[in-house]
Amino acid sequence: MSDIRHDWSGGEVRAIHDLPLVDLVNRAHQTHREHFPAGGVQLASLLSIKTGGCPEDCAYCPQSSRHGKAAERMLAVDEVLEAASRARDAGANRFCMGAAWREVKDGQAFDRVLDMVRGVRGLGLDACVTLGMLNEDQARRLKEAGLTAYNHNLDTGEEYYGEIISTRTWQDRLNTLAAVRKAGITLCCGGIIGMGESVDDRCSLLRTLANMDPHPESVPINALVPVEGTPLQDRKPVHPFELTRMIATARILMPKTMVRLSAGRTGLSDEAQFLCLFAGANSIFHGDKLLTTPNPGAGDDRRLLEAAGLRPLECSSTNPAADAAE
Repeated sequence: MSDIRHDWSGGEVRAIHDLPLVDLVNRAHQTHREHFPAGGVQLASLLSIKTGGCPEDCAYCPQSSRHGKAAERMLAVDEVLEAASRARDAGANRFCMGAAWREVKDGQAFDRVLDMVRGVRGLGLDACVTLGMLNEDQARRLKEAGLTAYNHNLDTGEEYYGEIISTRTWQDRLNTLAAVRKAGITLCCGGIIGMGESVDDRCSLLRTLANMDPHPESVPINALVPVEGTPLQDRKPVHPFELTRMIATARILMPKTMVRLSAGRTGLSDEAQFLCLFAGANSIFHGDKLLTTPNPGAGDDRRLLEAAGLRPLECSSTNPAADAAE
């Protein structure tokens, strides 16, 4: 059985990442089989509940007001629950809601989010939100509403972080993660590759995540989707093998974590997606949009999973086999 460690060195992480791909994928697959039932994939659906108008300057993000995206109205609770019901009927077992905010502010908008969380849980789905920075009291209120997970990505390694974002610090992100942990909410925390970072930057991100105690219960690995109007609009797509290496390394470093094959799947063939799943990814976003960027349709995912002999996992709150908490 693979050891659960929180003391990885940078050299160790880089050595794993740089293994011959066949050896790396084989090791990651064996690690995955030790900790998860064979063939299970968590299906999550993601909805933007408040789009645009964010004051942050994240270079990859089309929701920034600095990149010309004006704020749209926030969705009503019943609109969100209708979308959650459709996602559940399409096979999703986790429903994620994102608001383009720099930080959570107490008031009517946050109260509406709490109602959304209660409603999603009432539908029998796991509930996840990503709302920007929040404090301990806000995290506690989300926990009381029934929130399953909070997404707050580190995006990239600490050394490269300032090249991508200047409007909040690395420590700001860690403070939010600490507030979420203190409230007893599981963490969804990962990053993006293809933003001009080095392999060492990628390994630095994975090392930071793997040295958290406990590990994040969910780690999304995103490939940049260049969006017109953002500073990274001209970046070339990463090779699928680069994405596979990140997923396989994450699986080895964090054996019990749900590793999520996230943004960038529209640029991957079925074979490339299967390779990522074989290398340890056991969660995907299900539905034709990720906040504002495209994603394979639910029908495409069903065909892929069926062809590969894979099956959807049940909600983590009701299926101990899918619970990746340490």
